[in-house]
Amino acid sequence: MILTVTLNAAIDKRYVVENFRLGEVNRVKECAYTPGGKGLNVSKPAAIAGEEVVATGFVGGHAGNYIEEALKPFGIQSEFYHLEAESRSCINIWDETNRVQTEFLEPGFTVTEEQFQGFLKKFRNLVKQADVIAMSGSVPKGLDGSAYQRLVEICREEKRNVILDTSGALLTMGIEAKPTMIKPNLDEIRMLTGMSCDSLEEMIEAAKQIHEGGVEIVAVSLGAEGSFVVCEEGIYQAQVPKIDAVNTVGCGDSMIAGFAVGMSQKISVEGSLRLASAISAAAALREETGFFVKEDMERIFKEVKITKLK
Repeated sequence: MILTVTLNAAIDKRYVVENFRLGEVNRVKECAYTPGGKGLNVSKPAAIAGEEVVATGFVGGHAGNYIEEALKPFGIQSEFYHLEAESRSCINIWDETNRVQTEFLEPGFTVTEEQFQGFLKKFRNLVKQADVIAMSGSVPKGLDGSAYQRLVEICREEKRNVILDTSGALLTMGIEAKPTMIKPNLDEIRMLTGMSCDSLEEMIEAAKQIHEGGVEIVAVSLGAEGSFVVCEEGIYQAQVPKIDAVNTVGCGDSMIAGFAVGMSQKISVEGSLRLASAISAAAALREETGFFVKEDMERIFKEVKITKLK
C-alpha cells in the first residue's frame, strides 16, 4: 500500500479562458474541480497505475468533505484528520489564446500543536500498514519547518521507504531525518548544497553530495531535458520523447507517484525512473491535474531513453 500525505489539501479549480485580462471581467469557457494539494496529485496517478492508495493529512469543513468524496472514484481510501475550519481552494487559470497559466493559492487553515499531535498518532498507525509513504507540498499555518522531519522520523522508525517532496526550511530540516528519496528542483538543490549548478556535471555533483549525506535516492528534474537520479547503483539519466503538453501542473507529483509505485513493486531504481518519466509525460497530455491514461503512459514508456552516466 502507498500512503500519501497532504498536510495542506485543497480543492483545485481550473478555469479555461480566452485572452485573460487583468482588471476586467473574464468569462470562463470551462471549469473543473478536483481534489488537490501536491500529495493528492501523487495519490491519483498512483491509483491509476493500479496501486492501493491511502491518503492522509488535514481536511476541514464542507470543502474537506468534498475532497474525500472526489477521491472515491479513483479508489483512494481517505484517512484524513478532520478540522472544523474549511479546507482551502487553489485556482489555476489557463489562457487558451496566449497559452499561459496563472495560479492563485490560498493559505488554508491554521493547525495547532495539539491537533498535529493528534494527527501524528493517526499517522503512526497508518505507516505500520504502508509499504511506501510519499509526503509532498506545503504545510498549514501553525506548523514550522520541523513538520516533515517529525513525519520522516516516524517512517524511518517503522523501517518504511519514504519520499519527501517539499521546499525551503521544510526540505532542509526534512532531509536531516534521511528520507529514502527526495526530488529537488534546481533552486532547491542549490539551496541544499550552496553549489551554483550551472551545468549538468555540477548538478550531478550536488546530488551526489546529498546522497552521501544519507538520502538513498536523489532525483533531479531537468524539465524538457528529462531528469537524472543519483543512487547507490549509479547515476542514471532519463530523456523523454517530445510531446505536445496540455497541462504541466502536477507533472512533478506524477513523477513522484511513479517512483512510489516502483518502490512498492520493488522495481530497480533504473526501472522506476523509466516508469516515473513515462507517467509524468503522460500526465502532461491531459487537462486534469494528477491524471493520465495508461495507453499514453505505455506508449511513452517504450520511448524513454535511460543512460547510465556513472
